[in-house]
Amino acid sequence: MGFLLNGIGHWLGRTLSRPAHVHGMSQPTPADELLACLKPGDVLLVEGHSRISTAIKYLTQSTWSHAALYVGDALRGRAPPAHCFVEADIVAGVRSVGVHEFSGLHSRICRPRGLTDEDCQRVIRYAVERIGHRYDLRNVFDLARYLLPTPPVPQRFRRRMIALGSGDPTRAICSTLIAQAFQSVRYPILPIVTHRASADPMCTDCMEELLRIRHHSLFAPRDFDVSPYFDVVKPTLERGFDYRSLQWDEEPDPPSERAESCAA
Repeated sequence: MGFLLNGIGHWLGRTLSRPAHVHGMSQPTPADELLACLKPGDVLLVEGHSRISTAIKYLTQSTWSHAALYVGDALRGRAPPAHCFVEADIVAGVRSVGVHEFSGLHSRICRPRGLTDEDCQRVIRYAVERIGHRYDLRNVFDLARYLLPTPPVPQRFRRRMIALGSGDPTRAICSTLIAQAFQSVRYPILPIVTHRASADPMCTDCMEELLRIRHHSLFAPRDFDVSPYFDVVKPTLERGFDYRSLQWDEEPDPPSERAESCAA
């Protein structure tokens, strides 16, 4: 029975991961410009076009459906020379990939502010050491919920739906790997903030702010974008942007065929 469920799970994973054609206005960053801007420890968010990507974007109300950790040359001798990212794939498990894996996709760089070099290496080591981990996809129900790109669930339950089951398929789909890597050095992403009365006897009305670690199964790619502890880095601006140097085409956009038919 387990063999049968595993086979169905892998079929579902491959089906959900197939790219789908979408229309959009996003402008992907060229690979060379992306690499020139990245630093080890950066999180690259990607707007995927697969069925499961569509579902994750809907459930999180976000542009981003996937995240990868940039590890620089930490993979030297362990992966092909061009590989510089670690990611969790629904079928292949934890693997290393190159920047061309994200070619043609809208992306965003999120950089942890103030992360020490020592802790950055620990975050990278955490991810690299898990390369080769495969996920058990026998929890077919955990995968089947993504067959509907826009499942009809109330907005307040959508985030919980991503973590439904909290099993291996969930870990493969969400940003669990990267979240756990940063949590291993106690670097915050979107912690739960609570308050309690201060223990200082000289300030009885003071409140202390406490951070509680959010369960890793609840993290999604958008959390790195909205986190107050990560900077958003844009390669176009990083390389030096001067709007006065832009060359504009003064000709108006050609009318679409629909507009022409309407005019007729």
